[in-house]
Amino acid sequence: MKRHIICLGDSNTHGYCADPMDCTDPELSRFNEEERWTKLLQKSLGDEYLVIEEGLSGRTTVFQDPLYEGLDALSYLWPCLKSHEPVSLLIIMLGTNDSKERFGMNAYAIGLGMRRLVQKAATIDCWGPGGTPNILIIAPPPIHEGVLTSPVASEMGITPPTCVEKSRQLPEEYRRVAAETGAHFLDACECEFNSIDYMHLTKKGHADLAAILAKLVPSFLFPKE
Repeated sequence: MKRHIICLGDSNTHGYCADPMDCTDPELSRFNEEERWTKLLQKSLGDEYLVIEEGLSGRTTVFQDPLYEGLDALSYLWPCLKSHEPVSLLIIMLGTNDSKERFGMNAYAIGLGMRRLVQKAATIDCWGPGGTPNILIIAPPPIHEGVLTSPVASEMGITPPTCVEKSRQLPEEYRRVAAETGAHFLDACECEFNSIDYMHLTKKGHADLAAILAKLVPSFLFPKE
């Protein structure tokens, strides 16, 4: 059986494209299978791996959105992991949506949300081989201050502390969570995002992330039994 790698994330995993000039299928507002980081990672890793894309726009770590149902990863975690078992590696890249003003959470609280999510994942009987949890936390690229005057400013909120400030503090919080839970950690700050909403990956950003992960992921996987 192939090694199952689940990529649990938000619109940056689903592949939302904010710039019509940057993607092949602008009418879909989504990068296609030749552009998304998950698909590029699959191509790089090869046939021994199955990279499973679990991206949902608006998804948070554990916080329930008062406007839209089903967006917290915690509620979806058990069926997600059980559906794709045995899981060799769970990659979690979340936190951008947690920084929205309507949730009222600071970076520390978002970090606690990630910790709760990782701890829950570790208790689910889905891991193989050996049954040992294997989780990679990715801190998404920090939101640029340009978002505060962008078309999504009202959605993200402009009251201090803003999403910009919170997202810049997330890598430190996530690094601590990873150390406390035994998870791997990656800061995706070098991956390019667009200059329209200042928080979604560009086509190049997807390629950047895939290239980084293609080098790291094999070292995170346990030998097959």
